Amino acid sequence: MFEKLLIANRGEIACRVIRSARKMGIATVAVFSEADRDALHVSMADEAVFIGPAPSSQSYLLIDRISEACKTTGAQAVHPGYGFLSENQSFASALEAQGVIFVGPPSNAIEIMGDKIASKKLADSSGVSTIPGINTVIKDAEEAVGYAEQIGYPVMLKASAGGGGKGMRIAHNADECREGFNRAASEAHSSFGDDRIFIEKFISEPRHIELQVLADQFGNTIHLNERECSIQRRHQKVLEEAPSSFVDEALRQAMGEQAVALAQAVGYVSAGTVEFIVDAERNFYFLEMNTRLQVEHPVTEKITGVDLVEWMLRIASGEKLSLKQQDVQINGWSMESRIYAEDPIRGFLPSSGRVTRFRPPEASEEVRVDTGLFEGAEVSLHYDPMVAKLVTFGRDRESAADMMSLALDRFEIDGIESNISFLASLVANKRFREGSITTAFIDEEYPDGFSGVSASDDAQNRSLAVLAVIHEIWTRLESSVEIARRSIRYLQLKHKQLKIEVEERSGHWRVTLDGAVVTVSIKSAPFKRRIDFDVDGIAGSLQLLKTGAAYQIFHAGSQVRAVILEPSSATLFSLMPEKAPPDRSHLVLSPMPGLLVSLSVDAGSDIKAGDEIAIIEAMKMENIIRAQRDGKIESIEASVGEALEVDQCIARLEKVVPD
Repeated sequence: MFEKLLIANRGEIACRVIRSARKMGIATVAVFSEADRDALHVSMADEAVFIGPAPSSQSYLLIDRISEACKTTGAQAVHPGYGFLSENQSFASALEAQGVIFVGPPSNAIEIMGDKIASKKLADSSGVSTIPGINTVIKDAEEAVGYAEQIGYPVMLKASAGGGGKGMRIAHNADECREGFNRAASEAHSSFGDDRIFIEKFISEPRHIELQVLADQFGNTIHLNERECSIQRRHQKVLEEAPSSFVDEALRQAMGEQAVALAQAVGYVSAGTVEFIVDAERNFYFLEMNTRLQVEHPVTEKITGVDLVEWMLRIASGEKLSLKQQDVQINGWSMESRIYAEDPIRGFLPSSGRVTRFRPPEASEEVRVDTGLFEGAEVSLHYDPMVAKLVTFGRDRESAADMMSLALDRFEIDGIESNISFLASLVANKRFREGSITTAFIDEEYPDGFSGVSASDDAQNRSLAVLAVIHEIWTRLESSVEIARRSIRYLQLKHKQLKIEVEERSGHWRVTLDGAVVTVSIKSAPFKRRIDFDVDGIAGSLQLLKTGAAYQIFHAGSQVRAVILEPSSATLFSLMPEKAPPDRSHLVLSPMPGLLVSLSVDAGSDIKAGDEIAIIEAMKMENIIRAQRDGKIESIEASVGEALEVDQCIARLEKVVPD
């Protein structure tokens, strides 16, 4: 076993690798950019090396900087994590030439599997089922149309060097095919420096199911069963689970055998993932092979008990795989939610800034949190918006999902926006609970985007009853006179007022909410933000914030604002006029923090609703800002190259004067 390992990555995955290395007694070296000087992975490692400015193109993607860091620290091996250089053949080759072990597959395997055309040809020759299509590079849009008509619509246009959902377009007719080809080629060239496009049949009602493989240097290859990765947004995975509720033992065996066959055909070594598309009739087709550790690897670890990072390190050091296929079992069920720094209400726009509160749920056998974040950390504009992975475990799918709902309720993040409410909505979704999912699930269930969660009547009543009790406890502690055991107040919601009665009983509270009686027990300290409770035998958690006279309740992905009033105030409250929000329709505002990379208008420009006004770049994404109404640009308020804050004014339109 080597003695010192360099992790050529950052954030959550760097911390994850360090934990396994530390358990094995291996010294670790972190690398960091200017933006990551105070990052968690830097403080966790035994040594740390500065490698350049914040942009990844000037730091984490520079092979020579990583190689130099190996030389200066004496690191004998490099774990690339995922993303950045993890699937870069040149990086693996450079380390090999330097005499440094690359913790991953041979460079030729990376090269073949990184090319979607070459990998599909190898799959075909290895007896692996592939999607009908044309395994050649398409010259232009018209050739794409010809092939599409030959295959039959709908078709999928794909970048040969693509990944992460980039360079992919679905076409249902010739016009969409032409546009899709041009867009996919342009996007692929911008993202990967490679504009080669191929075409294949689009599979309807598909599930995205992948097989984890593990192979040593002695020809031993096994699979560790499947992961369901169908819950995706814009081809990016959001929530994963293992095993899949759709996969039976026959399908599992068939997919596993083909995954192992493909890995052996390419001479694979280390951990890797073979991804398949599975249709409604359980026909499966090879999609791609990821020659690295996957983001979602923890769900496989939870149900198999296998530490994949540890085995990657052991295999890289020359150890023989001790696990046999028959040793791999499925014990329980696991789910993973990807916590992103993004605002789902604002179209999932990325969010950056200082994290003022970061309190994940406590780790246990049922809950695991992988993160590189901490309270006080800065979420940078320069990197991927995923800040944590929340993993839950249960004896079956229902209990794993229930634990995920509870853990999401307990996850406290302030200072940045997060997608926790959206994840809570997904996990609570009836169709998701039934396992009736495809890769189109999010588009079908949220066709107009995500506008927030409306709590069920039961969930809302539980949270309001808990609020009534917490308010009563606080009132009693703050009072200098003795208060009656039973109190009557009114709870003011946005559009209605409810009468609440709270009575202290032995060991619990009796709450009457608008005539309905429930029993409430508080299981945590009443002065904390997170309140653990039991309402009529149903255990749960919520988060409670108090601002002035108003409370904000966060529970089951929903947010409820409430004011508790004394009887004398309740009548007067309803008479107060509602203040209208200011008219900002003439302002073009930045919906997120980011870099203003271009302006498409000038002062005096006439615009129509939907016209492009500006492009803002944040977290590796370009976001087009479009006009919300017709009008004329009165003034430009920001400059290209300027770092914008949320709601910062970019341009002003002339105000519309009412007739």
